[in-house]
Amino acid sequence: MQVRQVKKNKRTSLVSTYQWRLIIVVFLLFTIVLGLISRLINLTVINRQFLRHQGNARTVRTVNIPTHRGMILDRNGEPLAISTPVEAIWIDPAYFKPNRQQLSLLSHFLRINPKTILEIERRGRLKEFVYLKRGLNPSLAKQIKDLKIPGVFLQTEYHRYYPEGPVMAHVVGLTNVDDQGQEGLELAYNSWLEGQSGLKKVIKDRLGHIVSNIRMIRPPKPGHDLRLSIDKRIQYVAFRELKAGIERYQADSGSVVVLDVKTGEILAMVNWPSYNPNDRLTVHDGHTRNRALTDLFEPGSTIKSFSMASVLASGQFKPNTQIDTSPGWMIVAGKRIRDEHNNGIMDLSKILQISSNMGMSKLVLSLPAENLWNTLNAVGFGQITQSAFPGERTGSLPNFKVWNPFVLATLSFGYGLSVTALQLAQAYAVLAHGGVKIPVTFLKVNEEPPIGQQVLNKPIGREILAMLESVLTKGGTAPLARVPGYRVTGKTGTARIVGLHGYEKHRYNSIFIGIAPASHPRLVVAVVLHDPKGRWYYGGYTAGPIFSQVMNNALHLLNIPPDDLASLNQPLPKVVLPSHGIQD
Repeated sequence: MQVRQVKKNKRTSLVSTYQWRLIIVVFLLFTIVLGLISRLINLTVINRQFLRHQGNARTVRTVNIPTHRGMILDRNGEPLAISTPVEAIWIDPAYFKPNRQQLSLLSHFLRINPKTILEIERRGRLKEFVYLKRGLNPSLAKQIKDLKIPGVFLQTEYHRYYPEGPVMAHVVGLTNVDDQGQEGLELAYNSWLEGQSGLKKVIKDRLGHIVSNIRMIRPPKPGHDLRLSIDKRIQYVAFRELKAGIERYQADSGSVVVLDVKTGEILAMVNWPSYNPNDRLTVHDGHTRNRALTDLFEPGSTIKSFSMASVLASGQFKPNTQIDTSPGWMIVAGKRIRDEHNNGIMDLSKILQISSNMGMSKLVLSLPAENLWNTLNAVGFGQITQSAFPGERTGSLPNFKVWNPFVLATLSFGYGLSVTALQLAQAYAVLAHGGVKIPVTFLKVNEEPPIGQQVLNKPIGREILAMLESVLTKGGTAPLARVPGYRVTGKTGTARIVGLHGYEKHRYNSIFIGIAPASHPRLVVAVVLHDPKGRWYYGGYTAGPIFSQVMNNALHLLNIPPDDLASLNQPLPKVVLPSHGIQD
């Protein structure tokens, strides 16, 4: 009986123990289920937005959609700057694991040393995005993509291409690797050309591949095209003739500007030396600047046209007024002014024809200093033009209140002030357009040309043009600047170059600027050569022949009818430098 009771108690004890264990297990299971339910509620209700944000942060990306830059076109619609699609190669250092063969092929395609690639990867380990190379053509980029290297990705971009290379380089300019304007009109009109890139949300996998497009945030807006006043044909001719002339006369550099008299449009603007904007290795300091707008020089005798205009505007002189320049020199404020020869008595036309310093000085000194300053200021000297070209310089025109007689005399034949080639061309366009000053522009004028401002008396402008025709005749300083079939009017200039210690010996700027056809002016062409070497440094004998070729081609390309058919049967004079000195 007692044994049975003991067994019963043991059985009861075991059942009690198992019940507690069951209760504990059930409690634990209930607690786990309750925890899971609370966690599920927390994940799906309470912290849903936070977790969604965390998930999106790891998979959802905002991707930039590149857009192409607007084209730059010449006046006839010929492309001067085009954006073409290219590929950029980049890596995610965390996943960049090429094998030896892949690294060797990648190095070959990118032309980057394998050690350099690994160094780029090492330096970018804390980043998710590191460029290896940009601007690759799509076919080469596809070859790299086919290597299937972990962590290597492609990105479509746009690269600027310049079909005319060095011919248009200084006008059009160039962009940087991000397709932002850095020089020239690319910089001046960057906001107009660049457009606006687009944005979209995408889902990416852990390797950075796009697996799904979510939505478009902002559609891309392509840049606007820019139509220039430049005529590609005239630009090429000017570039060719300038380069040949600089080589022929061994000049350091030079510029040519071609202006439309009636519209103020810049039809051509070239410089040498130039550079190739498609090859960034050729882009060096000094080569990218547009010398026709940035380089200042003393204009020499080319300023005499405006000195003479100021003399005629006084009303005290006529073109046939006689001036005695004997004995060929004079002392002004203790300094000598002279001509190469004693030219005796001359009328005003003769003074311009042979470019007499004595004659011009005597005329200007007989009038108030303000008289000359007003004319020079009116035609734009000492002021920036309205071309809107970045880096353009104003030049200098000192105030007449500080001029002494010697300064006034030297200003009358082009010393003591500084100009750019474009300023000089614009000033002569005023003479050609009946005394009306029209803003110069790099953009095509599609509507009626601007009215402009009358800054010189119209009859005076006509008289100066008639007087300047004699410069290109026998006995003038520029017989080599003539253009067969056309009457041409223009002026030479040969000015000494200023160095660290004053004017340097045997170093000159040689200039010729002319207008044609003289009977109804349409074009102005300015040619400036910096420091031609040897005996061939006079403006009429260096810049003059370049002018002749550029003007001749430009007139024919624009179908401007000749106004001097008789001269077609007369051969141009041979290039023979006079044995005696000439005034220029």
